[in-house]
Amino acid sequence: MSAAAAEARVAAARRPRPALRPRARRRVSSGVAWIVVFGVLLAGVVAINVAVLQSNIRLDKLGQERASLRADNAALQSQVSAAAAGPWITSLAARKLGLQQADASHTTYVEIAP
Repeated sequence: MSAAAAEARVAAARRPRPALRPRARRRVSSGVAWIVVFGVLLAGVVAINVAVLQSNIRLDKLGQERASLRADNAALQSQVSAAAAGPWITSLAARKLGLQQADASHTTYVEIAP
C-alpha cells in the first residue's frame, strides 16, 4: 500500500489546482482597489493642505493690510490733533489768562546788531 499511496501523492501533485488562480485574481484586484483608495485619500490630503495654505496666505495679507491701516489711522489722528491744538490753545489763553491774538498791523520787529 505504500506504493499506491506514493502514486496517489504524485498524481495529486501533478494535478493543477484551479483554486489558486481565482484567489490570485482577487488579490490583484483587491490590491488595485487599495491603491486607488490610498490615491484618493492622498489627493484629499493634498487638496486640504492647498486650501489651508491659501487661507494662510489670505490671512497674512489681511494682517499686513490691518497693520498698514492702523499706521494710517495713527498718522491721521496725529494730524487731527495738531490741527485742533491751535484753536484750543487760543481759546484756553483767552479764557484763563485774558490774552488776545495780536493784530498784524501792530506787530513790529526789532533788529539786533551782531
